Amino acid sequence: MRKRVLSGMRTTGRLHLGHYFGALKNWVELQNECDCYYMLSDWHALTTDYTDTSKIEENILEMVADWVTVGIDPQKVVIFEQSKVPQHSELFLILSMIAPLSWLQRCPTYRKQIKEIKNKDLSNYGFLGYPVLMAADILLYKASIIPIGQDQLSHLEFTREIARRFNNFYGNILIEPKEKLTKTAKVPGLDGRKMSKSYNNSVLLGESVDILKNKVQTMFTDPLKVRISDLGHPDGCVIFSYYEIFGAECKKRKEECKTGTIGCVSCKKQVVEMLSEFMKPLTEKRRNVISDKAYLKKIIEMGNLKAMETAQKTMAEIRQALKF
Repeated sequence: MRKRVLSGMRTTGRLHLGHYFGALKNWVELQNECDCYYMLSDWHALTTDYTDTSKIEENILEMVADWVTVGIDPQKVVIFEQSKVPQHSELFLILSMIAPLSWLQRCPTYRKQIKEIKNKDLSNYGFLGYPVLMAADILLYKASIIPIGQDQLSHLEFTREIARRFNNFYGNILIEPKEKLTKTAKVPGLDGRKMSKSYNNSVLLGESVDILKNKVQTMFTDPLKVRISDLGHPDGCVIFSYYEIFGAECKKRKEECKTGTIGCVSCKKQVVEMLSEFMKPLTEKRRNVISDKAYLKKIIEMGNLKAMETAQKTMAEIRQALKF
């Protein structure tokens, strides 16, 4: 039997390079090897954007358009909307009954974002309980492989822990999943932090050349390299990380930077060229895909039916184990 994969993204709108290199590139490869369920995580979007839900439907279509643009094939995978499969919220409720509060409070992502995101009120149960909902998503489909970025490892370990706790109480029902990391699991944003729309430091898929130029100009570089002749420190430079990601003259550029034979302006210019070449086919394809809203909605409707069929089978087993 082919292994089952579950992954998803919060429906907060268009996607960026971090999503592509951290997840989507991996998703495209997995669709030919495994049974893949790719989720539009609209419940998860409410954990931080609960005050305004007016753009969720639009964001869902934008995200599906991005997925199809980069090569996700609706004929090979199940693309579905989380809130349209009620078993997600049912299992979330059940798992929340056995999830120790201390497990949630020690979550590194929770503690980091509470500290760094100042423009939103995150003092809500939904944000604290995000790992429980994520665990429900994964365990509901008995997925054995979870393609994630490095920053999500703590959440996946929580999923394994809650699965063991459930199985200890009610019998061996839930499967403990394993992670699958991409080689480029973390893409830095314009300011050197993780690329995120929450930090306003992202490069969106399909951006125009003019926008790319402006964004690259703001990228963080080595503060000790003011002149071309200054000896650089490429390992701490955001610009150099893109040479590593795209594999373009990486060793040569690193040596030139360290020996003071190339400056940051030249490096930024070449990064613009690399990004423009990468974006061009995506921009053209995305324009065609997003124009057909009926096609995108049909993809989601068909995926919802397939996802619900699988989810119902798992919940029947869980209810029987709970003697409900």
